[in-house]
Amino acid sequence: MRSQPADKRAGAPEVESGRRLSARNQFSGRVSEVKHGTVMAEVTVDVQGLDIVAAITAASARNLSLQVDDSVLVAIKATEVMILK
Repeated sequence: MRSQPADKRAGAPEVESGRRLSARNQFSGRVSEVKHGTVMAEVTVDVQGLDIVAAITAASARNLSLQVDDSVLVAIKATEVMILK
């Protein structure tokens, strides 16, 4: 399954606030699970049937008030992507 980026325009995609983000790999989705820990939180986002799991600080999860079924934008900025066959 291929997911469509949240924004296909040339240049850095624009987030809802009107600010631009350098990460090109952006996907719209819905929060399907939030596991709160003492220091970290694990957030699962459903992007067109594909689960993307992010580990973020517990403080960030609280500041964003993340709840199941919230509409969010997942931005992926990685120095490398590995494929195993």
